[in-house]
Amino acid sequence: MKDEIAQLRAEYQAPPLLESDLDENPLVEFQRWFALAIEKEPFEANAMTLATCDLQGRPSARVVLLKELDEAGFVFFSNYESHKGKELSDNPQASLLFHWPSQHRQVRIEGRVERLSAEASDAYFASRPRGAQIGAWVSLQSQPVESRDLLQQRRAQLEEKFGQQPIERPRNWGGYRLLPEQMEFWQGQPDRLHDRLHYVRQPTGGWKRQRLMP
Repeated sequence: MKDEIAQLRAEYQAPPLLESDLDENPLVEFQRWFALAIEKEPFEANAMTLATCDLQGRPSARVVLLKELDEAGFVFFSNYESHKGKELSDNPQASLLFHWPSQHRQVRIEGRVERLSAEASDAYFASRPRGAQIGAWVSLQSQPVESRDLLQQRRAQLEEKFGQQPIERPRNWGGYRLLPEQMEFWQGQPDRLHDRLHYVRQPTGGWKRQRLMP
């Protein structure tokens, strides 16, 4: 197995990524890359790795889904009492990573995370399929559960409780927005001489862009 893993590699053949190809605003450029990813990627172009850290400096990461994108930042939703929710409460700094393998592209984002307003979370929750709405009530996210049967029993109980009435958002569930302070656009290149164009938000407004060594 060790030798098999060592031999796993892919050669990238994408065109070079030049400074002149990218917008001065990384959020504008991200929208271009994301539109292409939606067109080209076979499954969940909006999947992103969310990395958080506790107060002892121990990191954790998981894949979540981007659900909104605006001029302020990147929006996702979760249970506020989950593992990631507790870490974001204690340390509201996080990183996102989008990986689009069919295009040999990655985008890495770092910044501060804030909760959405209750009204914004309510609006998104109301747009979810009913099954997903019930699921938000069923799951005490990140808490131990003895079996899947117990999870299904809890689901059945809540389906009976709600009946056909509208389902309100649980107060411990809602949205987050990551406000980007740094963004890096990565394009795979032959011989591992990858392109990395890195943006840093400036205190006076706007962004500074520089190329990083691969």
